Amino acid sequence: MKRVIIGGLGAIAIATAPATAQIDPMTQVPGASQFRDVSPQDWAFEALMSLSDRYDCLVGYPNGTFRGNSPLTRYEFAAGLNACLNQLERLIGIGEVSPEDLETLERLMREFEAELVALSERVDSLEDRVGFLEDHQFSTTTKLSSNVFINLTEASPAGDIKVETNDINTSLNLRRAARNSITNAPIVSTAEEPSTTLSYLSWINFNTSFTGRDNLAIQLAAGTGNSPANALASAGLYNTFGVPFTDQSSLGTSDVVIRELFYTFPVGEKFRVTVGPRINWYRHFDGNRYTFFLTGSGSFNSSGGTLVNAVDRGSGAVVQWQFSDIASLTAGYLGENSEFLPSPFFNTSSDPSKGLFGPTSTTTVQLSVNPINNVSFNAFYTYSKLDNNVPILDQNGNTTGFGVGGATSEPFYGVADDGFGGTINDAIAHTFAINGSWAITPNIGLFGRYTYGITNIDPVTAGRPDGEIRAQSLQLGVAFPDLGKQGALGTVSYLLPFSILEGRNFLASGGGNGGIQYEFEATYFYPLSRNIALVPAFYFIGNANNFSDNPNIYVFNLRTQFSF
Repeated sequence: MKRVIIGGLGAIAIATAPATAQIDPMTQVPGASQFRDVSPQDWAFEALMSLSDRYDCLVGYPNGTFRGNSPLTRYEFAAGLNACLNQLERLIGIGEVSPEDLETLERLMREFEAELVALSERVDSLEDRVGFLEDHQFSTTTKLSSNVFINLTEASPAGDIKVETNDINTSLNLRRAARNSITNAPIVSTAEEPSTTLSYLSWINFNTSFTGRDNLAIQLAAGTGNSPANALASAGLYNTFGVPFTDQSSLGTSDVVIRELFYTFPVGEKFRVTVGPRINWYRHFDGNRYTFFLTGSGSFNSSGGTLVNAVDRGSGAVVQWQFSDIASLTAGYLGENSEFLPSPFFNTSSDPSKGLFGPTSTTTVQLSVNPINNVSFNAFYTYSKLDNNVPILDQNGNTTGFGVGGATSEPFYGVADDGFGGTINDAIAHTFAINGSWAITPNIGLFGRYTYGITNIDPVTAGRPDGEIRAQSLQLGVAFPDLGKQGALGTVSYLLPFSILEGRNFLASGGGNGGIQYEFEATYFYPLSRNIALVPAFYFIGNANNFSDNPNIYVFNLRTQFSF
């Protein structure tokens, strides 16, 4: 008897299912009669059912169907027949298959000979490919991948741009001398027009699974970027406008650093836990299908949110509870541990004098709801502790002082003091935010985000009044999936990155003259291939640095993106 070894109906069903199908685990079922989409009208079906009833030789899905309600093709039927052949081979050798059943098998094999041969050839090809991959794989447990971003960026102001001095110590000394936070005007200078830059950012990613359901992630990073728009920013406003997320370095130099290090594992069927010394907050919170930095609206304000969180990466834990098919609850605690800035001030969780539960940390709780496939939104609250002893950066990313003015952190942008140039105690901040997206049609979507933040100001100097800085941010946008090509994405959005509602007198830098900075952003992700994409972006900034009389700024960025 001619024999074809395929490995069962379930394996073929997986190989032939559409790429987007959800494949369930395989299990043994009692007989062919449970396959509801198998027609009983053909003699071959009845014969296979009879064989399966007697010898239990079919493998299928747990719900008793081949593939939902779709009809059973000859190719799929041949896979079922081959499963029976493999099962009956042993029984035939010991004489436990009746002559009548052997005759039925021979007739079935003659009728489906072409399909059985095709299955055999396909499996042989798959086995060869699997063997090649096993011989050439990087590791049996670890997947290696990489991202490379090359950025050409131009920032052009329409005139002289006012900035609140990058010499923050001078500014604070003048505020101390004035002793009047109400009438004290901002200390301003004029920014030099920046030159065009060409920079890179690269990530090397190692993802290791020991059980198939867990993941140990290590991401190495290096880059030389300092987006030219930063040269037009007031002190404390570094990377806050007109700056693509990938137009950055990882440590101010091209040194290689560890950007992420964490371990994720399941607990039961509904919980996933992430622990580690460098967890990326944005992997777990504030997600949006149209502002993912690789393909969507890609500035710091868009992809990373505005005013949402004081700790980008930190030490701690995040727990996700998928309590229903359409909703999940995520909670996390992170102590500051960032790769970007000087370790003594941004790695407080590993500093024994401050520690994991020290002065810079965030605790976030988020509810995510997907009521239908094309609608999703997140609502979250973050409680932050802000260290008053942090670096203050100038327009070029250089440190100009530490802690003389107090806090410089979200949920506000800028440098805060006690209103007279004096220092403040560690601050407490509360952030409330919601974001969402709606795919109206396959080619048009809407997205948005609103954030409201409160930061408490507690002066060190006795007798000076305390207070609050209240700020809000807003983004509204339109997305165009598959614009010009399948997989492409165009986005256009309007933003208020940091509108000061109350407590402007506590800002030594960032408050401007009472204006409200606003932006228009347009990004177009165009995939040239599976591994290469071009991403042009344009940003229009009005009332820069919250000065209502500042001229407009125009930023153009062209990113070439490699993923492999």
